[in-house]
Amino acid sequence: MNVNQAPSAPLDVLVMAAGKGTRMKSSRPKVLHAIAGRALLQHVLDTAASLPTRQVVVITGHGADAVEAACHGWVGAADANVAYALSFARQEPQLGTGHAVQQAMPQLGDDGVVLVLSGDVPLIRSDTLMHLLQACAGERLALLTLQLADPSGYGRIVRATPTGPTAEAEVLAIVEHKDASAEQRAIREVYSGIMAVPARRLRQWLARLDNANAQAEYYLTDIVKFAVADGFPVVAHCIADALQVAGVNSPAQLAELERAYQAGVARGLLEAGVQLADPARLDVRGDLRCAHDVFIDVNCVFEGQVHLGAGVRVGAHCVLANAVIEDGAVIHPFTHIDGEALGVTVGAGARIGPFARLRPGARLGADVHIGNFVEVKNSTLGRGAKANHLAYLGDASVGERVNFGAGSITANYDGANKHRSVIEDDVHVGSNCVLVAPLTLGAGGTVGAGSTLTRDTAPGALSVARSKAISVANWKRPAKRAAD
Repeated sequence: MNVNQAPSAPLDVLVMAAGKGTRMKSSRPKVLHAIAGRALLQHVLDTAASLPTRQVVVITGHGADAVEAACHGWVGAADANVAYALSFARQEPQLGTGHAVQQAMPQLGDDGVVLVLSGDVPLIRSDTLMHLLQACAGERLALLTLQLADPSGYGRIVRATPTGPTAEAEVLAIVEHKDASAEQRAIREVYSGIMAVPARRLRQWLARLDNANAQAEYYLTDIVKFAVADGFPVVAHCIADALQVAGVNSPAQLAELERAYQAGVARGLLEAGVQLADPARLDVRGDLRCAHDVFIDVNCVFEGQVHLGAGVRVGAHCVLANAVIEDGAVIHPFTHIDGEALGVTVGAGARIGPFARLRPGARLGADVHIGNFVEVKNSTLGRGAKANHLAYLGDASVGERVNFGAGSITANYDGANKHRSVIEDDVHVGSNCVLVAPLTLGAGGTVGAGSTLTRDTAPGALSVARSKAISVANWKRPAKRAAD
C-alpha cells in the first residue's frame, strides 16, 4: 500500500471537540489543555494539515467560543502551512457522537470521504490515517481498531465467523461497552473512535440513527450495522500502538501522554546524534533543531524555534525559547533565554550563565561572556565583550572586547521612552556604574567604579562621576535608647 498516494475522493475532516471533560476538573475546555506546549486540538489540526485535506469542520460545544477563537489563532498564524478551509459546527446540547456528526453534515458535500477524528487524541500519526484512507478508498467504511489487553470502556469490534483459515472475518458491528453482553466484553479488538467513510453514505446512515440504548444517545458507531444491513463493505485497519489513539480525560492521562510524546522526541534526537544526559528529563515544546555533537543536560525546556549549532553544550535546568545558539557556545546551568518575537542569537564560542537571562533582541557576537545574574535585552554585543556579574544591558550597542563591570547598568527608560547607549570597542566600565541613556562612550575609554554618567565621553578618556568622599573622625553611631 502506498501511503503517499492521495485518496481517490476529496478529503473532509471532522474533529469532535464538543466535550466538557468533567474529569479534568478545569474551567478550560478539555481540547485546549496542552501537550508539548500545544493544545490537544492543535496537534490534531496539525495532523490534518499534513494530509491532502480539503476542509476541516471542528464540532464544538462546551467552551465553544474559546475553542473556535483558538482555532482561528492557530490556522491564521503567520507560520501556519494550512491549505484546508476551516469551519465550525455547534453541538448544543451534546447528545452523542452520532448527533455531533449530524450537526456538521450540512457543511459537507457528497463527493468526498469523511475522516472522523477526536480533538482529545493528539498523538495520531498521519501515516496511520493514510493507511486508513487507502483502506476506505471511497468505497468502504474503514474503522481504525487496535487490540487491548484490557478493553474496558471501549466499543468492541464484532466480527462474523471467518469463511476460511486465512480469511479476515467481516466486521458486523461496534458494540459500546455499556451495551455489550458478557461474551462481547471478552472481545479485545476495540474501536479507536476514528473512521473514514464516503460522505454520501454517511449522510444516509446518520438519518437512521436512534437513541434506544443505555445512555439514550445517538451513537456514530451504529452506522456500522446500517452498512452491514445495506451490504456495504466494512473493513478495519488494526494497529498495535495504543498511544496513537489514546485520549485525554484526566490530568493523569494528560501527563502520561506528555511523557510519551517527549519520549518520542528524545528518541529522535538520540538517533540524530544528540547526547542527552537523561532522555526522561527533557521537554521540547516547539521545534528543536540540533547540529552534530550537541550535549543537553537534565531538565532543560525548549520552546518555540530553537537551533543549536555544532558542539553546543546546554547545562542543566535551562529554558531556551526562540533562539539561535551558534557553534561551540556553552549555556551554563539555570540560564533563561527567551527571544519571543524578536529572537535571540548567541555567537560561536560564547559562554552564557549560570543564572543569566537573555531577552528579546539580544544579539551576542562570538566569544561573548555573559555571567551570573546578568540580563541582556534588545542589545548587541561585539566579539569578546564581557559582562560577567550582576549587570543589566538594555537597548545598548556594545563594541568588541568591552568589559562591563559588576553591578553596572544602562538606564534606558526615562519613564516614557526608551533610549539607546553606545559603548564603543575596548571600553572598560567599572563596577556599580549607571549609564543614563542616550549617551556614547568613546572607544578605549574607562569609566571609574561607582560613576553615574549622563553625557558622552571621549575616546581613550578616563571618566569618573561620583561625589567626593567625606571622612568624619571619631564619629559615633546613635545608641539605642533604653526600653521604657
